[in-house]
Amino acid sequence: MQLSLKWLKDYVDLRCSIKEYCHRMTLSGSKVEGFSEQKLDFVVIGQVKNMEKHPNSDHMFITQIDIGESELLQIVTGAQNVNIGDFLPVATIGADLPNGLKIKKSKLRGVESNGMLCSLSELGLTKNDFPYAIEDGIFIIDPKDLGANSENSPIGKNAAELLGLDDVSVEFEITSNRPDCLSVIGLARETAATFNTIYSVEEPSFKGVSGENNLSVTIQNSEKCKRYCAGLVKNVKIEPSPRWMRERLKSSGVRPINNLVDITNYVMLEYGQPMHAFDLRFVDGEKIVVRDAFDGEKIMTLDGVTRELSSDMLVIADATHPIGIAGIMGGEHSGIMPDTNTVVFESAYFEPISLRKTAKKLGMRSDASSRYEKGVDPKISLTCLKRAFELVELLGAGEVIDEIIDVDYTQATPACVSSNKNLPLSTSGFCDSQEILNFSNKIPLYLDAEWTNDFLGTNISEKDMVDYLERLDFTVVTKGTIFERGKITVPSFRIDIESKADIAEEIARLYGYDNIQSTKLRGVAEAEFTNEQKFIRTVNTICSAVGCNEIATFSFISPKELDKICLPIDSKLRNTVKISNPLGEDTSIMRTTTIPSMLEIIAINNNNRNLSGKFFEIGKEYIPTSPDTLPKELDRLTIGCYGETDFYILKGIIETLLEKIGILKTVYNTPNGEFEEQIALHPYRCAVIGAKISQNPDDKKFIPLGIFGQIHPNVAKNYDFDTPVFVAKLEIDTLLQLSKNETIYKSIPKFPSITRDLALVCDEKITSYQLETIIKKSIGSIFESISLFDVYRDQKLGENKKSLAYSIVMRSPDSTLTDDLADKAIAKTLKNISELANIR
Repeated sequence: MQLSLKWLKDYVDLRCSIKEYCHRMTLSGSKVEGFSEQKLDFVVIGQVKNMEKHPNSDHMFITQIDIGESELLQIVTGAQNVNIGDFLPVATIGADLPNGLKIKKSKLRGVESNGMLCSLSELGLTKNDFPYAIEDGIFIIDPKDLGANSENSPIGKNAAELLGLDDVSVEFEITSNRPDCLSVIGLARETAATFNTIYSVEEPSFKGVSGENNLSVTIQNSEKCKRYCAGLVKNVKIEPSPRWMRERLKSSGVRPINNLVDITNYVMLEYGQPMHAFDLRFVDGEKIVVRDAFDGEKIMTLDGVTRELSSDMLVIADATHPIGIAGIMGGEHSGIMPDTNTVVFESAYFEPISLRKTAKKLGMRSDASSRYEKGVDPKISLTCLKRAFELVELLGAGEVIDEIIDVDYTQATPACVSSNKNLPLSTSGFCDSQEILNFSNKIPLYLDAEWTNDFLGTNISEKDMVDYLERLDFTVVTKGTIFERGKITVPSFRIDIESKADIAEEIARLYGYDNIQSTKLRGVAEAEFTNEQKFIRTVNTICSAVGCNEIATFSFISPKELDKICLPIDSKLRNTVKISNPLGEDTSIMRTTTIPSMLEIIAINNNNRNLSGKFFEIGKEYIPTSPDTLPKELDRLTIGCYGETDFYILKGIIETLLEKIGILKTVYNTPNGEFEEQIALHPYRCAVIGAKISQNPDDKKFIPLGIFGQIHPNVAKNYDFDTPVFVAKLEIDTLLQLSKNETIYKSIPKFPSITRDLALVCDEKITSYQLETIIKKSIGSIFESISLFDVYRDQKLGENKKSLAYSIVMRSPDSTLTDDLADKAIAKTLKNISELANIR
């Protein structure tokens, strides 16, 4: 909803900045998306005082323009519609026009030009805004639009102000439960309530003329149309609307067309009530019948499309055929034409659900239907018709017949009255149905200050609560019997108010959500994550932090997936839970290992030419127990990577994870049957991760945490991998049991470190882990870190020999470490290492 602030100020005395207005309206529940204000800095009104032919051009002129300064402004123009004495908009040096043009001093064919004479488009305008102007020339302004006279000269004044381009348009996001705010008056009401000021809306009235009115209205479906008001305007004059109306429509995002169409749009924007006007010539029999369409019945709508209707749709018909789809769009011949003489104005209430279904079925949506779909106040139908007739007389657009038809089923007793004369009509205007309807279905509500404060967590006085509600046009009984006191009358336009919680919300938003103190939820158990849930979230965060993308796969797989990872026929992992009614063979068993699921995801990414990837999943494995019991559901962390990666990168990811969760003492061993999946891994490029049990470095016992490595070449072939792929599987339950929550902080070292590089030649069978363990133990308390930076193999070293190069960092926590002490530590290290066979 676009709101013109100029229009708003007709109803509310608003005195604040636009930013404050937007901020406070948003806090009170009317969310502002933004605002736009058209500025025309350095654009003024000028008058042509002299003009002559350009000496170097056959189509350009040199003009002298009076802009209220001591000297005339020389501007070169190619426009052919400019004459001496014309008033026009002048963009002076420094102007930044809406079309993106920036005005600078220039020379045209050798003659200096100090500005530009503006056209409509250069000011962001169209012919609809100023119908008398031409589109392909300079905008020559009618002196009447400038208020120019002998006492008031517009020369030199800001063009934006005189041309009505200084309005501010505020964009509101109106939720579907607040259709009352889809109008200027609705937002004026909210503005007055927010700023605690008065808003006033005058009751519309019109004089009317006596005349023959043979129009009749019949509602055949009073469930879908509860009210229909209609009246006639004769001797209409089709012409452009006055400038003030065009400006307001433009600021509200509606294009001006002509006076009668603009009146219906103006009333819709002002009150939120859609309206339509029919040419009486095309209303056969001068009868309007609101009825259900016939199956297969067709109508050509105003957009030129022929639409086929069905019996669940409501139409506005005459004596013979439909002339409009109720609340959505009129028929082709129902629109206003240049030769139209007599017009039927309608203002009605249509049931929202039925209208929404019709609009969706026909694929049509208009400003009118969007308002009807959300719900329109049925009590303003007659008021809006009077407002339209008031504008007709104000604009001199025609003569209003003073007899109005109002077929009203919203009251307890259906009635049709002449709303202007307050006299009954002829029987042609009475309702045919005797059905008694009660449109007001609101449950009586009472103000309970104690309950409201308890509900909101506030301490608002009852007096303030009443004040907030009355600002919003609610009425609250403050005196009377115990049964009457506190009774709330909800205004008809607030269709969203149904319970005392809604009343509390109205109080809260005017009291100020920012004034309500934060409190814990009451009346419910205070829930929190379990230790397992917290741990899984931590693991998830760490894996994401090291560059892995989370995946989610199905827990049921195909038996063929176990074949693809080369599991033996007698493997325990082939004992699976079978699904009794699977969707297909591909989802027929519950997985006993998560590795096939990870390999499938890697295969998909690889086939889609993603050159590399790192993935992780925390999923379940289902291990059968007995036929009568449910399987064990075990949480597993699976990590997979390919492309720009290798065995050591995957090992680094695992080490980072274990370090962050507090498992610091780990070992890496050759698999020895701890995990069935080792058959799917390369026999010489895989390892079991374990957590050391004993503090004794000589104790080799460990608790298996998982397995990782490069997949076996046969498995790679089954998945059509053309690049090395690495996977890891870790047991979440075991990690949780061994993890430590406490974080150990170390102070920044005060003393410098010493680095020594050590290259060792050893047998192939000796692992780097064995050597690192000896080095750490030998150096003792001054050991800080060790890193393997080179592995070298050559025949010169000997058969089955390799060279491992380490960088060792040593630092004393108490004093500066000397070279002598560092050399002794290295010597001791070499002595201990030499005790292993064939190390030098």
